[in-house]
Amino acid sequence: MLKSMTGYGKATFESESISVTAEVKSLNSKFLDIYCRIPRNYSEREIEIRNLITQALERGKVEFNLTVTPVGQGGSGTIVNRALVKAYYRDLHQTAEDLGFAPVPTDVLRMALMMPNTYLTDATTEDQQVADLALIQKTVHEALKKCTEFRMQEGVALNKAFKDGIQRITDILIEIEELDKFRIPGVRERLRKNVRDLLGDESFDQNRFEQELVYYIEKFDISEEKVRLKNHLTYFIETLQSKESNGKKLNFISQEIGREVNTIGSKANDSAIQHLVVQMKDELEKIKEQTANII
Repeated sequence: MLKSMTGYGKATFESESISVTAEVKSLNSKFLDIYCRIPRNYSEREIEIRNLITQALERGKVEFNLTVTPVGQGGSGTIVNRALVKAYYRDLHQTAEDLGFAPVPTDVLRMALMMPNTYLTDATTEDQQVADLALIQKTVHEALKKCTEFRMQEGVALNKAFKDGIQRITDILIEIEELDKFRIPGVRERLRKNVRDLLGDESFDQNRFEQELVYYIEKFDISEEKVRLKNHLTYFIETLQSKESNGKKLNFISQEIGREVNTIGSKANDSAIQHLVVQMKDELEKIKEQTANII
């Protein structure tokens, strides 16, 4: 099943001591690019969290946010770092006065409490620390699970879009095949008429004319290109339905489709067919854009 690189997941769990929220956003990227925002008190867990993200999401530009907030009595051992809060308060208060306005004390205190390291959790028991870390892991796993589900839903929509696009190219190819039945006889008659008009009679060498005509028509024959294009279109659908389907492989196949479409347009020497080729290119461009969003 296809999986998009676009995804979103958010999870929140709460215990008697802390409330944990994990949020994951992902967009398309050639590689896995992870940006983590984690509270400083849990910075030593960043590598562990990055490994979880790598295993779950594989590719994409990922933004991860983890928020841990004390609840209730602030946890069994969580206390306010009063000395640091006072220092923050004085500095923020003085900054406001230096800027020429009177600060509201409660607003300054609220800002001070939101600054880094304003809570001390060193006093927590070992059992409490283990429980808190388990809750954090549970929250991260749930957010990643929701992000993966989001990606799979997007993949279903992309799968349908791919099939619709390939079907439209197939339908256009059928139209080209119908036009191609009359193209070569038309070219033959047009050349014969031009030669006859040029010479003013039928006295030209018919055998030589037929030889030149065969050579000329071979240059504009698109039979092989039509066969190869059909095979590429079929292979694209087969790849969509296989377990090995991925964005890079689908992009490679779409490039091969593009080569055959371009060759048909250049060799056809027919305005009606070239118009249909333009429609094919338009559909193929949409497909290529979407393959860049597949894992």
